[in-house]
Amino acid sequence: MSHTSRRAVLLGAGALAALPASGWSFERDGNRKVLVFAGNQGVPVLDPHVRYDWSTRMIQQSVYDGLLKYVGAPPRIIPWLAERYEESADGLTYTFHLVGNAKFHNGDPLDAEAVRFSFERGLKLNAGIAWMLKDFLKPENIVAVDPRTVRFTLDRPFAPFISYVPWWYIVNPKQVAANTVDGDNGRRWLTENAAGSGPFKLRRFDGNTLIHLDTVPDYWKGWPMGEANRLSGVIYRLLREAAPRRAALQRREIDFGTNFSPDDLEQMARLPGVAIENHAGFTTFGIKFNCQQGPTADINLRKAIAHAFDYESLITIHNGGARLMDSPFPTGMAGHVSVPDMPRKDLEKARVFLARSRVPNGDIELEYVHVQGLEDARRIGLALLDSLRALNIRVNIVGQPWTTMVARGSKPDTAPNMTSVYVTPVGTDPDTVAYQYHRDSWGLYYGMSHYENPEVWAMIAEARGMVDQTRRMAIYAEVQRRIVADQPELFGMIANRTWARRDYVKDFEFSPIRFTGEVDLYPLWIQG
Repeated sequence: MSHTSRRAVLLGAGALAALPASGWSFERDGNRKVLVFAGNQGVPVLDPHVRYDWSTRMIQQSVYDGLLKYVGAPPRIIPWLAERYEESADGLTYTFHLVGNAKFHNGDPLDAEAVRFSFERGLKLNAGIAWMLKDFLKPENIVAVDPRTVRFTLDRPFAPFISYVPWWYIVNPKQVAANTVDGDNGRRWLTENAAGSGPFKLRRFDGNTLIHLDTVPDYWKGWPMGEANRLSGVIYRLLREAAPRRAALQRREIDFGTNFSPDDLEQMARLPGVAIENHAGFTTFGIKFNCQQGPTADINLRKAIAHAFDYESLITIHNGGARLMDSPFPTGMAGHVSVPDMPRKDLEKARVFLARSRVPNGDIELEYVHVQGLEDARRIGLALLDSLRALNIRVNIVGQPWTTMVARGSKPDTAPNMTSVYVTPVGTDPDTVAYQYHRDSWGLYYGMSHYENPEVWAMIAEARGMVDQTRRMAIYAEVQRRIVADQPELFGMIANRTWARRDYVKDFEFSPIRFTGEVDLYPLWIQG
C-alpha cells in the first residue's frame, strides 16, 4: 500500500488497529514529512481561554503563542512573545516588551493591543484559566502603552503572577470580533477554530477523531531544526484504547504515542526502532472522593478507604516507576512538606474509621470512574476493589471518555463516589496546587472532590497575595496538613511520565509542567 493510501486511512474514520502489518514509516506530504501522534483523549474545546487539559493544551500550544513559555527539566520560564519584562519594586506592576516580528496566521501583526485584548477576554469569560489571575487583575488595568509594550497593574501583590503568564495564549482580536455571535466574544467559533500565531495552523479539526496541523513555513520564531528538516505538519489521532496505540506504533502507523501501560512500555523497549521516554515529573495521581454527596460525604468512610488501600500496588502497577505521595503537594514543589499522618495501609485503623461512619458494616457499592483507555487507572481500580473487600465494600469500576467524566464531576450531585485523576501543576509556584482545593475550583477536573473547608480556603486566598515568602511557605505547610486531615481524596503517587516513539523522531524535550500526555510539537522533526 502506498503512502497516499495510508493517509486516506489516517484521515478517515477507520481504526488503525484494523490495518495489516507493514513496513510503513512516517507519512509524507510532498517532499516533507508528517508526524502522526496518537493519544486517548479528545479535544472538545480548542478555545485557549475556556478549557485546558493535556490533549487540549498540546494543540493550543501548537497554534498559539504566549508572552512567556515553560521549557526543560527542571522547568524554567523563557521569553517568547515578550523579549523581556520588568516588575516594579512594590510587586504591583509588570511591563512586557514584545518582539517586533510576531504575526498571526492571517498576517495581522501581533501587537500590545492583541495581548491586552486576550488577557481581558480570558478574565471576562471567567472560565478555564481565569482562576489564575482574576482575583488580582482587572481588565481595565491592562494597558497597551504602545504597539510593543503592555503593562499589567495588579490590585495587590501576587507572588505567582509570572508563573501563570505562560498559560495565557494570545488570540487575534480582529478574527474574534469577526466571529462573535450574540455577544459571545467568539467563544462558539473558537471552539473548533483558531486565531493564533503559533508554529502550526489548523488544516482539519475534529476534536473527537483527528486533528491535522500544518507547520507555518514563515513562523516568526523560526524553526529550530532548520528549514530543510521542518515537518509538513502533525496529525493527532484519537485512539482511546492502549492496545490499538501499541499495535499502531509497532507497525509504524503512528510515530509517537502516549498513555501506554508500564507493561506495554517494557515490551516495546525491546523492539528495534522504538524509543521510550521515561521521566520523573510533578504529576500526581489521586482518587477524588465526592465530599458533598453520597456515602463518601462521610469523612470517616473516606478515612477508612484511605487506610484500607494497598499503596504498594501503585508502585507494582507502574513497574517501580512511581513514588508515593507524602503530601498533597508533589515532591520538589516549592513549599512542599512531608505530612506525618499521611495514610498508608492499616486495616486496624480502617475498621476503626468504618465503625465511626454511617455504614459501620460496609455492605455498600461505590463507583470508581477512570478515563476510558487508561490501563493504569483501570488496574488501580482493581487494586481498590481488592483492598475494600476487607471492609465489605464493593467497587464498580467504570471507564468513561474524559469529557464525560469531567462533565459528571463538575457538580456534586452527579460526581461519582470516587474518580481517578492525574493532575499536573501548571506552574512552579505552590499556589498552582493549593488552589485546586479552593472553592473556586469546584467544577474543574481537579476540583471533582468538591472539598469544603472555609478555613483552608481563607488560608489559600491569603497566601496568594503575600509578598513575605517565609510566611507564605508556613501557610502552605499548614494547608497541606489540614487537607490531609480532611481526606478529600486518596493521595496516591507521582508516576513517571512516559511516552513511546519511533527512534527517527528527534528532539523531544520533557518538562514536568506539561500535562500527562502533552508533548511540545514545535521542536520535533523526523530523521531519514
